[in-house]
Amino acid sequence: MFYDLFIELCRKKGVAPTRAAMEIGLNKSTPTTWKKKGLTPQGATLQKIADYFGVTTDCLLGTETEKDPAAPSEVSESDLKFALFGGEATDKQLDEVRRFARFIKERDAK
Repeated sequence: MFYDLFIELCRKKGVAPTRAAMEIGLNKSTPTTWKKKGLTPQGATLQKIADYFGVTTDCLLGTETEKDPAAPSEVSESDLKFALFGGEATDKQLDEVRRFARFIKERDAK
């Protein structure tokens, strides 16, 4: 049900449902209407809500899971070289960066 997803997204964002509705440009009673009538917003309203929470409309409709911005993603070696050195890095420099990253990760895990 849309209302349940909306409430969960509000909780994760740390905002009250009425406040979220108003910040999106909706009436503060709109979430209550969704709950009582079991309604799901459509079109532009659904997109505004998705934009506000940083999710897709499919996520709001329950057909896709919410994207986790903290989830690890695959980064190619060339992407890493570009991000760290503007594309100009030797394999030795890249290995050193990886060793340092492992060191930091192990240190912080303690």
